[in-house]
Formats: sequence, structure tokens, C-alpha cells
Amino acid sequence: MSERAERRPGSRAVRGDKLDQPQEQRARVLPRLTFSQEAFGVLSERFARLMGTAGFLIGMTVFVAAWIVWNTLAPARLIFDEFPFIFLTLMLSLQASYAAPLILLAQNRQADRDRVALEQDRARDERNLADTEFLTREVASLRLALREQATRDFVRSELRSLLEELEDRSLLRGDDGPHPPQHPAHHTE
Repeated sequence: MSERAERRPGSRAVRGDKLDQPQEQRARVLPRLTFSQEAFGVLSERFARLMGTAGFLIGMTVFVAAWIVWNTLAPARLIFDEFPFIFLTLMLSLQASYAAPLILLAQNRQADRDRVALEQDRARDERNLADTEFLTREVASLRLALREQATRDFVRSELRSLLEELEDRSLLRGDDGPHPPQHPAHHTE
């Protein structure tokens, strides 16, 4: 840094601040307010839900109509908001200035919940897909294993062909058919 910059009032060198050192913390005049993010979020969701109802719209309409009627038809000493209803406009603007951020906060919370639900759905779908692929492979392996096993129809057809073959052999020998096996006679003494 040049000597000129170091002598200039308001420059970092004069103030003693250095870029490689953190600034000192200033003492807080007001205490820091802490609140529960969850409680505030729930409150904003309830408020947004209330403002989205027909009851709120009807109530707001009745309130504004009563305000206008009172301040136009009441005796002069009872009127508290003269035309052009500046106080009513201020109240409605104040209500809108609080409503918009609270509704946005409620929408953000809903978007966060939707995102978490979507991630859970995606994970569940991936598990289901993996399970389905596993079961598909298992069914395929069972089908391959069953091809090597003799089925009832296959065994029947083989037995029929063997029986026909035996019948053909016995006809060629001139036998009348299969004879029962001969057992030696049992002698009883």
C-alpha cells in the first residue's frame, strides 16, 4: 500500500483493520430475539389457511362495508375516517403487507414437505424396482430349473412310449402279453 493510502483518513491502514483478521464483535444494544421456527411456521400455515377460506373473505367484505357505511352515514362527530378512507386504506395495506410474507412462508414449508415426500416416494420406488428386478431374476432362474425337471406330461409320454415298445417286442416274440413273474413254489413241511 502506498504512503498516501496509509495516511488517508478512512483507509484500512489508518483504522487498523487488516483483511486477514476478523473484525471485533460490537456490543449489542438490543437483545437478540429468539423464537421457534416450527411454531412460527405452524402459525403462518394456520394464518394462510384462514385467509384462503370463504369465511375470511365474507368477514373482510362485511368489515370493509361496515367501515365505509359508518364513516359516510354516521353523524359528523362519530366519523373517525373521513373520505377518501385513508385509515381504512392504511389498515388494508398493513394487513396485506403481513399476509403476503406469511403466505409465502406457508408455501415454502409446503414445498419443503412436498420435496421430502417426493424423495421418500423416489426411495420407495427404487426399493420396489430393485425388489421387482430380484423377483424377476428368481422367476427366470426357477423357469430354467424347471426345464431340466421332468414334468408329469413328459413322464406320462415316456411311460406310454416304453409301454408301446414293450408291447411291440412281445408281439414280435409271439407272446400273448406280459406274463407274471414265476416264483419258486414254496414247500410246506
